[in-house]
Amino acid sequence: MKKILGVGLLVMLIAMVAFKADKKKKVVFFGDSITEAGVKPGGYITVLKDKLAKENINDYELVGAGIGGNKVYDLYLRMETDVLAQQPDIVVIYVGVNDVWHKRSFGTGTDPDKFEKFYRAIIKKLQAQNIKVVICTPATIGERKNFTNAQDGELNQYSEIIRKIAKSESIPVVDLRALFTQYLQTNNPDDKDRGVLTVDGVHLNEKGNNMVADEMWKGITQVK
Repeated sequence: MKKILGVGLLVMLIAMVAFKADKKKKVVFFGDSITEAGVKPGGYITVLKDKLAKENINDYELVGAGIGGNKVYDLYLRMETDVLAQQPDIVVIYVGVNDVWHKRSFGTGTDPDKFEKFYRAIIKKLQAQNIKVVICTPATIGERKNFTNAQDGELNQYSEIIRKIAKSESIPVVDLRALFTQYLQTNNPDDKDRGVLTVDGVHLNEKGNNMVADEMWKGITQVK
């Protein structure tokens, strides 16, 4: 009888180890219209999926949870149903453009202090569920060089808030703001306001999607 129980326990342990080995890490990308477009053909999430498939990296499941026009408090309000309900292992937060952009275009937006409070509240809620977090700075609102776009100053301020949060929480940051600024400095000789990494100054074109996909993967692989 003991021998039978021992064999049964061994089988269960083997099954559990096999299940754990086969279980993919679910990564939810949580954001606005840039992430909403990310799951479409050519979008950065789709591009990253294709890159991983080519490298035979099969232990990640990538899911998009982006809604156009979202600001940081919109993410906070919908995270229960759109993120926590999916039981992710990792959440990549990519928000901030609309918190700045909408100030000028719609007279709304999010004040810096409220932006930081909501951002930290999202992280705290995710971490309470033992979910790992990666955060991203917003890339661009206009592609002109030398910080001559109308909202560069505020975008830099909000990006610095995100960097500060990443440092204080000891979590990976995908610094798209720094990456795009540096790239445009050397690859936008005609000082165009769009068309280098974006289609309209904000939303990504093919080159932009590829760059973001690569940087997102670097951030995900930093998760411990």
